[in-house]
Amino acid sequence: MPASRFAPEFLTPSQLDTIRKRIVSDAQAGRDDEAWSGLQSLLPASRRQEFVAAGVAHIVGSGHFSIERALQALEEVYSAHPHSESVLGPLGQALDEARDIDDLNSPAPDSPLFENVVNALSKLSERERGTDKEIDLLLGLRTAARMMARQHDELAEKSARRLVELQPKDGSHHYCLGLFLKTRGGFRDGMLANQAAITRHGAGKLFANPPEAYQWNLGICATGAGQGAIALEVWRQLGQKVEMGRFGLPDGGYPDCKVKLAQRPLAERSADSDDPGLEETIWIERLSACHGIIRSVLYNDLGVDYGDVVLFDGAPITYHTYGEKKVPVFPHLATLQRRHYQMFNFAGTQQTARQLHDIEMEGDVVIYSHSENFISLCAACWQDPDLDHDDHRSVDKHVVTGRIAAPSDLAPDELLRQLDAVLAAQEPCRIYVPGLCEAAGFPERAAVERRRFEMITRS
Repeated sequence: MPASRFAPEFLTPSQLDTIRKRIVSDAQAGRDDEAWSGLQSLLPASRRQEFVAAGVAHIVGSGHFSIERALQALEEVYSAHPHSESVLGPLGQALDEARDIDDLNSPAPDSPLFENVVNALSKLSERERGTDKEIDLLLGLRTAARMMARQHDELAEKSARRLVELQPKDGSHHYCLGLFLKTRGGFRDGMLANQAAITRHGAGKLFANPPEAYQWNLGICATGAGQGAIALEVWRQLGQKVEMGRFGLPDGGYPDCKVKLAQRPLAERSADSDDPGLEETIWIERLSACHGIIRSVLYNDLGVDYGDVVLFDGAPITYHTYGEKKVPVFPHLATLQRRHYQMFNFAGTQQTARQLHDIEMEGDVVIYSHSENFISLCAACWQDPDLDHDDHRSVDKHVVTGRIAAPSDLAPDELLRQLDAVLAAQEPCRIYVPGLCEAAGFPERAAVERRRFEMITRS
């Protein structure tokens, strides 16, 4: 029986609870359209009754709807009750369902709902300071302000710390403070907050293990803060096989994954420059649950590149499919080390696809073909976990361009010598790297290779 049959224009609390249970049941059973119809049926009553409006916000906040539907429902609730203390608190808490929080480097959302709710809750929480209403208002403000990228960091942190002050034994408040600090680059303070959350979780109760989310955020913050021993202990408690390794951080045998790098990740930007800038999704050699070494040579200048060590968050944004394999794509949190590899642009010719790209060089030198590896996808395709990225690898490229990456301590003339040696065994492949020839001290060869480089790149 559809939920809409139980939704008159005025509801009793018992009727609201009956409809809520049916909506949740439909959503959990995968009947998304029925669940959405049930929620929509509550909207007429929600315009007249504040407790129904708050109920709609609570249902949305339970995470059963798409971002678009969640936003639509919350906008209708706000338009009916823009000043209601009992509605705005749960509405603010539900806003994390009205935007993609996994893609954490996104700019502030376009909908004015977020800004309106932050402003309203900020005023109400100050007015109700010290009253029984303050906590519910702060819970909404803490979430709503955090959803606004770097625009309202002061309010987000202030409300999170105030909740810790008011209810210091509640581990969830410490966790939420640590979660906020992690995404803003405050890794040491975030680590301390998550340690406090774990200490306070289930205080006085037997066998009260902390939620994994608390442990994951502690491990990520400890890694970002360079506290390898603490991170190692956390990952081991979670059953991961890691040892202390490179860069003084945990290191384990993880499959390679991908990271959506941002020119300006959320943790490294400000309110005045509050968008990610250029972004590229690249491969990394994954060292732990949350950090790894970039193993793609970037197409754009993002301030990080091949060989750099990056920290990423624990929740994947999406998955990219390669044949039978699904590879998680994580968001870029921060850059832990910039290793300043040398980069040289090249153009070349090859007989078969990926022939130049697959050449093995000595040391950590890589010939990276952007012609075969850099793919521009629309947002919908990029987020589609069923799109097979192996299809793009089948493109046969005989003329390629890209970059050569080499460690900073490798002399350019030695790199050129190695390159000439491996290419001699790859006849009739050709590769032209004028910048490397110049750096190695061969200006005449550089001039010849530049003409050939330009001829290839113009064709």
